[in-house]
Amino acid sequence: MGDVEESGFWRSACLFCAITCSGLFLGEAVAQQGHETDSPDRTRPPNIVFVMADDLGYGELGSYGQGKIRTPVLDRLASEGMSLTQHIAGNAVCAPSRCVLLTGLHPGHAQVRNNKEVKPEGQMALAEGTLTMGTAFGEHGYATGAFGKWGLGAPGSDGAPLQQGFDRFYGYNCQRVAHNYYPTSLWDDETVVELDNLDFPAHDRLTESEHPEDPSSYARFSGNDYAPDLITEEALDFIDAHRDEAFLLYWPTIVPHLALQVPEDSLAEYAGLWNDPPYVGGKAYLPHVSPRAAYAAMITRMDRDVGRLMKRIQELGLDDDTIFVFTSDNGPTYDRLGGSDSDFFESSGGLRGLKGSLYEGGVRVPCIVRWPGVIEPGTHSDRLTGFEDWLPTLLELSGNEAVSSEHEMDGISFASTLLGESQASRPFLYREFSGYGGQQSVRRGDWKLIYRDLRKLKPGTAPTAELYDLSTDPGETTNVADEFPEVMAELAQVMTEQHQPSDAFPMAALDRTER
Repeated sequence: MGDVEESGFWRSACLFCAITCSGLFLGEAVAQQGHETDSPDRTRPPNIVFVMADDLGYGELGSYGQGKIRTPVLDRLASEGMSLTQHIAGNAVCAPSRCVLLTGLHPGHAQVRNNKEVKPEGQMALAEGTLTMGTAFGEHGYATGAFGKWGLGAPGSDGAPLQQGFDRFYGYNCQRVAHNYYPTSLWDDETVVELDNLDFPAHDRLTESEHPEDPSSYARFSGNDYAPDLITEEALDFIDAHRDEAFLLYWPTIVPHLALQVPEDSLAEYAGLWNDPPYVGGKAYLPHVSPRAAYAAMITRMDRDVGRLMKRIQELGLDDDTIFVFTSDNGPTYDRLGGSDSDFFESSGGLRGLKGSLYEGGVRVPCIVRWPGVIEPGTHSDRLTGFEDWLPTLLELSGNEAVSSEHEMDGISFASTLLGESQASRPFLYREFSGYGGQQSVRRGDWKLIYRDLRKLKPGTAPTAELYDLSTDPGETTNVADEFPEVMAELAQVMTEQHQPSDAFPMAALDRTER
């Protein structure tokens, strides 16, 4: 099932084995290969801090071209590490994207391929015995913690975080509950912790008696315990508790997923900067008196919290021993849904599509990787990579790459790319999504084939093919399918080969044996 690539992987693996037999770790190996490092005596495997924003667009960081929203910490992270410019999220919405990230399987083989609710709380569960990032690193001596939004198994199910390899969990189990930043409770491992917030629906609107221009009309959509702040504190405590051992900290924050809710001190940073008409509700999610300011403030506050994690790691003397990754689970949300305004912020960075779409704007995401002394500062890579690649990549960087060969994965390690070494292009990158009409896509280099509206197809009807050359048409504006039939045929064959039918997420247009 996994892809094979002549990329120097086995050469790197053999080199790593030779080094670790001498009691050294990868950081010193890099130094001996000519890379500068301030910490040549690495005596422990690297910590991993993996931060994943929720619905943050490709163009919503300063280092990726954002001009309105301030992200000074993440911009500094980019200047101190490598930015990936062709990084593709696991899917176009929350749960299936997270499934790809944690399991290393692309959407044609993954267990979870769309959001699927479980009542009264949670989403479809990962199966017992699934290899996840948590189980893989836990089995190799890492302390593992997840903080934020889970979405891959209801409380008490086989898919709950503590059943999927994480020692510690704090946050939202359910994506739907995470629509409110002031919930009445959060999960602390397997215990419900009550918060000092009133119970109110996360999809409310102003009443006729509440004036849209009066800030006090919106007070009932706030509370005393802001969940992202509490989650950040728990993540910091996890770092403190495991300072003397290798740890994996997975932080799937709920920011900036709607609703628009942010404490007043952060909102004040953007007050009055733009023409900012109130959002009174009615398009899902909660009203806000200044929605553009609120959206920007949420991202800037998240940026600040990332800085707090980085500072704590530095204060503990762990900076050189920590791989820091920042990315997003999919593209930005629809214009003006719940008061958001992706057009105003140019959230998709000029790419076509938003969340829910397999066009580039729906799945290409910002991604920054920092490891002092190992990854060269201020670098960029345009090599095509995807969420399924993270598990084998991090396993290789931590010296546990044998796990990748023992388990079926679609991911391909790009450790060589991060280390500044040459690496062959990815053979292809496959996506499918049963939601939003049913979609399927594949990329090979700059060629991209996409099918849409698959769920509407009648039996025996071929999908309309869209072929784009992203090297000359990054906005996917000109369909060249008729001009390149050979490319079409090759990519269509990849699509056929990579889809495995799923009983939980049927797609009749793909599940039949012949198109």
